[in-house]
Amino acid sequence: MQRLPLILISIWFGIFLYQGEPLSILQEYGAFAFLGVLGAIFANATGAGGGVVFIPFFNQLGFNVEASVATSFAIQCCGMTAGALTWYAYFTQLKRYNIADARDWQTLPNVLLLAVPASIIGLCLVQYNSQSLAQFSDPNTLHLGFGIFSICLSLAIICSVFLVKVQNFQIRLSLYDYIGLVVIGFVGGGITAWLSIGVGELIAVYLIVRGFNVAFSIAVAVIISAFTVWGGIVYHLIVTGAVYWPVVLFAGAGAIIGGVLAKRLVLYFSPKNLKLFFASWIFILGVSSLPF
Repeated sequence: MQRLPLILISIWFGIFLYQGEPLSILQEYGAFAFLGVLGAIFANATGAGGGVVFIPFFNQLGFNVEASVATSFAIQCCGMTAGALTWYAYFTQLKRYNIADARDWQTLPNVLLLAVPASIIGLCLVQYNSQSLAQFSDPNTLHLGFGIFSICLSLAIICSVFLVKVQNFQIRLSLYDYIGLVVIGFVGGGITAWLSIGVGELIAVYLIVRGFNVAFSIAVAVIISAFTVWGGIVYHLIVTGAVYWPVVLFAGAGAIIGGVLAKRLVLYFSPKNLKLFFASWIFILGVSSLPF
């Protein structure tokens, strides 16, 4: 495990040097590494998918809908996976050393077993339904949907900060949680197929509002998002072929770095400040994405 970073760096340099004109590609796309770091830190520190950052940026660059979503999926496969592994390592550390917070995390396996399959099923049903995707092929539809979803999400989080006063975190799932997580996972997966964000945000908000530990809620959202984007990238590799690989080469590398660093940000801030930061950023991006 300690050699993994070195192995990943070696693989990246091998792919980079394999390019026809590596220095030219570095000059043209190297700045996307910073975008990857920024998007992954935000995504893995809040539970929101990196598409919250990537989609508006790709919109400004003039990417078409398919390229925006497919490239966002590919970058998130790097960043959300790095974040998921980092958060899961933190979970195992809590269990190994029997740290007090471990009791707040004991439902992690059950939540994943409920939400991950539902999310992937919802995602695939939308992706492989040509009629549903045809409805979302208009750029204005993508930007409007992204903006409305982000604004509603941010308002829900702000309400959770001021309306939900949690003294002791929930540590067990109720029957309603079992049903809710499956339904939210399914719906969130379908939204993710369209916007490249959705399931992580919805799961994080649900768990926070239900009174679960904030760091736990974020970690669950990151891990579920990682599984979902890996389930979704298959469609874009086989069917659309719309992934813009020069961007992924650098933004993906940056996303891995950001995914590893994000956990420290979450554990540094108070839960209230973290949620307000999360909500404010999503609200700004949502408003900026509206097509007017």
